[in-house]
Amino acid sequence: MGETPSSQTVYVKLLRIAQAAKRYREQAFTTLAHHIDVEWLREAYRRTKKSGASGVDGQTARQYAEDLEANLQSLLNRFKSGTYRAPPVRRVHIPKGSDGKQTRPIGIPTFEDKVLQRAVTMLLEAIYEQDFRDYSYGFRPGRSAHQALEAVREASMQVGGGWVLEVDIRKFFDSLDHESLLKIVRCRVRDGVLLRVIGKWLNAGVMERGAVQYPEAGTPQGGVISPLLANIYLNEVIDKWFSDVVLRHLKGRAKLVRYADDMVMVFAREDDARRVFEVLPKRFGKYGLKLHPDKTKLVDFRRPKRGNPKGPGSFDFLGFTHHWGTSRRGNHVVRQKTAKDRLSRALHQIQQWCKANRHEPLLAQQQGLASKLSGHYEYYGITSNFEAIKQFYTETERIWRKWLSSRSRAGNVTWDRMKEVLGRFPLLKPTIQHRYGT
Repeated sequence: MGETPSSQTVYVKLLRIAQAAKRYREQAFTTLAHHIDVEWLREAYRRTKKSGASGVDGQTARQYAEDLEANLQSLLNRFKSGTYRAPPVRRVHIPKGSDGKQTRPIGIPTFEDKVLQRAVTMLLEAIYEQDFRDYSYGFRPGRSAHQALEAVREASMQVGGGWVLEVDIRKFFDSLDHESLLKIVRCRVRDGVLLRVIGKWLNAGVMERGAVQYPEAGTPQGGVISPLLANIYLNEVIDKWFSDVVLRHLKGRAKLVRYADDMVMVFAREDDARRVFEVLPKRFGKYGLKLHPDKTKLVDFRRPKRGNPKGPGSFDFLGFTHHWGTSRRGNHVVRQKTAKDRLSRALHQIQQWCKANRHEPLLAQQQGLASKLSGHYEYYGITSNFEAIKQFYTETERIWRKWLSSRSRAGNVTWDRMKEVLGRFPLLKPTIQHRYGT
């Protein structure tokens, strides 16, 4: 859906808010909700994904659009008067591990709630984008996971690998302290209407199997505003602290790279790394957060000695294992390859899909697999990772053949027969999508 005249009007408003936030960095905004009108909600509706699953009320985007203007006006009236009631999110579980047994809970708001959350997110984002540090890359305009990966690679190369601190917050989205979050928000936003609705979202509850629970902490993953609230929280907890306090007390260079609640710190000196490692639990504990004792660790990532192609250690970040390798010229370089658990998980999903769709026409199966391969290459197709995405392609071929054999009356589909199938219905070959220095 393309931009509309309303989009341009809202854009101008957002630009003015951002300029004011940048000019008055130490001040809090007391009046903001007046910016949200029907035109603003219409733009929020335009930016809201229409194909998502429905929430607890079962209403779809199409049904909401049948009387869109009246619905938006009603939503605005309830938002401004304080009578808006934030419905509980519908909790579902999606596979997390490669065996399909581990799951991650996701909250699904109602469609109307998504629209209002988007409207408030647009407003808050204009302010907080002026405050956020360059360390964070997750769920921010113009920033991506691949930029975070490149930042980690560059930081590691600049200090010869150094010492890498992997930081893992235990159940962050379930542990985010409501009182601490609202206290942080009030430093920049003191508009009563906005604070009231944010509080309602934090306390809306979660519906699972017909029962509603009201957690005292956390923000449901899946909510439109949740990533922004997480960034606001972690900007205070870690980003500002790292730049304003930590860096001033270090003897050597250091770099923090954060994508939502995934983060690593790269240090040139071991003593700096160990000092920060020791104080991290206390820093996070101040805000009600706990570090995972096994997954939070210090890695010796120094450049290998001459004649040794591999370094002493490796670490994982955003689905990639970072390790030392050699360039075509024989120089030591930091490389990134698909982490084993992510590759196993992706292949498990291919396995389940082929099993469920094995009786579909070959063309339909080819198109489905092409979509999955394309998505995999789009994320994992980075410089130095060709062998891993090639392996994913090869394994996908093998899995497809296996499940085609299970439906064949003639029994096993030989590789000669499979080559004929692939000749008529070829799978998408692996390609590098993101290139940067080697």
